[in-house]
Amino acid sequence: MIRLKDLLSEDGILEKQGVIARRNLSPLVQNTISYLATNGGKVLFLTTSTRYPFNTPYDTGGVEKEMPKSTELALYIKENIPNESHWIDVPQLKILPCEGNVSHKDGNNCGVEAATLKDKNKNPTGHHRCWASVNDKSDELWKISKKIFEYDTVMFFASIRWGQTNSIYQKLIERLTWIQNRHETLQDINVIEGKKAGFICIGQNYGGANVALLQNEVLDDYGFETPDSLFWNWQYTEDESDDTAESYERADKQFHLDLGMPHVKIKEKKK
Repeated sequence: MIRLKDLLSEDGILEKQGVIARRNLSPLVQNTISYLATNGGKVLFLTTSTRYPFNTPYDTGGVEKEMPKSTELALYIKENIPNESHWIDVPQLKILPCEGNVSHKDGNNCGVEAATLKDKNKNPTGHHRCWASVNDKSDELWKISKKIFEYDTVMFFASIRWGQTNSIYQKLIERLTWIQNRHETLQDINVIEGKKAGFICIGQNYGGANVALLQNEVLDDYGFETPDSLFWNWQYTEDESDDTAESYERADKQFHLDLGMPHVKIKEKKK
């Protein structure tokens, strides 16, 4: 797994009195943009980190004052590729918890034909097979799955919480289990065959590299192609014991210095 600390001697990074200054865009970001521009096709960006207020559209002023770092990074990459792309901020959707039908008392009942979402608008391919979507019409997972089937590459962005992905990402990936279960357990077709996936996570002081590596394995198991250039993490410090207020205050500035990217702001819709 590539980590920023392994690249500190490259790409114009200078260290003066403990402060890292970058002259150019980080190789990690460069490589991701280059790969997507060349091989990504149509790219779907899914961001999962949160700030208050929830479920308020960014382009109407929602959380513009405090955009998560992982969301900023996603939008920066999106703006710097020429490809057709689409962005969904997952916390703004109503995604119900996984019902756990993969562990049903009668056996694995996840992704079976009976769980097909019978709505041509929500499920035009017929591939969406999830009991939670069938059992509660308010569920909005279909807004994501519909786009997954339309796009060539899916880029997931997450924050690290206690050594794991944030709860929104975890809920999402659990709810997409039927994609993997169809071809692995049910011996049916791989409905995402040929599609690529990437995962980038942002954290403070613990576990980011391990999380990125695990999600590479997870998304590969789902049936995606998982190019190395699309999997990495940024973490403010490798010192797990550094929980000082000062380090959290410095993290945002250091994030932009390390990656060599400006702050990204949402463009409001014209009234």
